[in-house]
Amino acid sequence: MESPIISLKDVTISHDEGPLLTHVSLEVAANEFVYLIGKSGTGKTSLLRTLYADRTIDHGEAEVCGFDLVHLRRRQIPLLRRRIGIVFQNFRLLKDRNVYDNLAFVLRATGWKNSDIDPQIRKTLDAVGIADKAEARIPHLSEGEQQRVGIARALINNPSLILADEPTGNLDPATSSDIMQLLVDINQQTGTAMLISTHDFMMIDKFQSRLLVCENGTITDPTAEDVNTKNNTLTQ
Repeated sequence: MESPIISLKDVTISHDEGPLLTHVSLEVAANEFVYLIGKSGTGKTSLLRTLYADRTIDHGEAEVCGFDLVHLRRRQIPLLRRRIGIVFQNFRLLKDRNVYDNLAFVLRATGWKNSDIDPQIRKTLDAVGIADKAEARIPHLSEGEQQRVGIARALINNPSLILADEPTGNLDPATSSDIMQLLVDINQQTGTAMLISTHDFMMIDKFQSRLLVCENGTITDPTAEDVNTKNNTLTQ
């Protein structure tokens, strides 16, 4: 049986003022599509940052993409992050470069051979539906196109896991639907696991999948019967 891509057991995550999340125990399978929901400030982003080793774990056991986060050494962090793609709400693209160069920067930084860079970029841009935008400068793209570049950047290293932090937060409903459909398609076509933090219950309802709920200082995995009641209480 394949090991989970994420496995947390009785994990505690803190910030400057003390524990933020405690007794967090969850698993995400290697090909799962999972939403992480909860009010602002409950720790969703902190959890995602912990999973890609941008925050430390105070207590418990945690494994992501085969890496032990509790005993992770600094030199191992780049190796972990090559297995993880990250999609941000505000895109975080290099605005002084075109789309192609944004992706080439990632590949060069992660050790790809020059001969392999161009075909990988072309393949990835085609996969996210913007093959014709390779030479476009970032400021000249719509927000939806910029998020597709963000998804391409997350996908460019053939990750085992994509973490998306409010990927539709800056988008209109129609564009949000397109972006969420793209993430669903990537999950189904490649088997890349997805953990998506979101407040967008319209998208959750349209693209239904497993939910994790961040509330009361921990994370729970509700049954389907709980979802409708939580929709009314966990909006921003």
